Amino acid sequence: MSDLMSRLKSKRRYLIELGVCLALYVLAIRLSMLLLNDGIATGIGKPIAALIPMVPGSGMCWVIVRQFHRMDELQRRIQFEALGFAFAGTAIVTFSYGFLETVGFAKVSMFFVWGVMAVLWSLGMAVATRRYR
Repeated sequence: MSDLMSRLKSKRRYLIELGVCLALYVLAIRLSMLLLNDGIATGIGKPIAALIPMVPGSGMCWVIVRQFHRMDELQRRIQFEALGFAFAGTAIVTFSYGFLETVGFAKVSMFFVWGVMAVLWSLGMAVATRRYR
């Protein structure tokens, strides 16, 4: 029972940390847009302003890696399989579309890549979790 309580506390701490990073990310995007759209950032300030959201974005990465360290072996294995599926699937999807762009398909922003990876990670998690139940 104490193991379950420990995992629930760990999960709660992870969600709080991730939530704080996400909130800071949203605020950073708003600040970045304000600086860029209102012409406040100029010259070298433009790329710096554009990268402001990456500060809390890096915090999200740190929070996720910390959560991996808290996981037991089965949870890590499930995550590893899900991430492997997402990595390979994202490569297939993005490379395929990249080749299609050479024959006239519309150019797609790099922001698209994370969306593909997130969907495939979620799908991989569902499959891997089901396999080990």
